[in-house]
Amino acid sequence: MLTFGLLLTDTPQSACYAAGMTSIKTMFAPASGLPVFDHDQGERQLALEYLAEAWNYAEEDGVQTAALAHASLFAALATFVKMHGDDATAALVELLPERIRTGEYNLDRILQ
Repeated sequence: MLTFGLLLTDTPQSACYAAGMTSIKTMFAPASGLPVFDHDQGERQLALEYLAEAWNYAEEDGVQTAALAHASLFAALATFVKMHGDDATAALVELLPERIRTGEYNLDRILQ
């Protein structure tokens, strides 16, 4: 089951449940110690909850996790290219290796 739980102290969890979200939340913060979303975090948290719910339904229907991940990356990158262009999207992607290496996208890591 895919779950996203971000440290959002000013966004009530009840907003997600009021919108019909049922996924379980876990605690997660980036390795940098900074919030994952520095603006519009409530809307982005809600978007993550919608994606987690759709992801879970797809897995229940037998769609493989790797296929979901690849399709999600493609959809996200194609959207960024459409919204911001090739160069800006490429610049964004260039930042990902270090963020991945520092554990920013590791939902299983233990925070101390």
